[in-house]
Amino acid sequence: MANVKTVLDQWSVKDLEDNSSINVLVESCTELGNNAQPGIQIICMGHYITYEPNIVEQWAYKAGKEGVTEYLLEDKSWTYHEDQYVKYFLVLGSPLKARIIVKTRSSKPNVREYDLPFEV
Repeated sequence: MANVKTVLDQWSVKDLEDNSSINVLVESCTELGNNAQPGIQIICMGHYITYEPNIVEQWAYKAGKEGVTEYLLEDKSWTYHEDQYVKYFLVLGSPLKARIIVKTRSSKPNVREYDLPFEV
């Protein structure tokens, strides 16, 4: 069976400093990862962040070791500047959630969360 992608959300955060935008596309996918399980994919700034059971299980384990319920995906996030960034999180709980925070120089942080279609 082929992977079926469905758009869950599509949004943009404009930066009035230089009239640029950070665009975000969130898709629900029927087959992600090595086990071809359902999950969520976030596409932003040319990067694909995949929330599928195998990697989410590792992130949840690391979050437990650190004692946090909101685990920042540091290696996936764009956090080089304090006044503009894109941060990705795994939010533990039931249901598990993918969180993205986008901030431009002229905007407030824009936060969106998406329920993951699985538990670990």
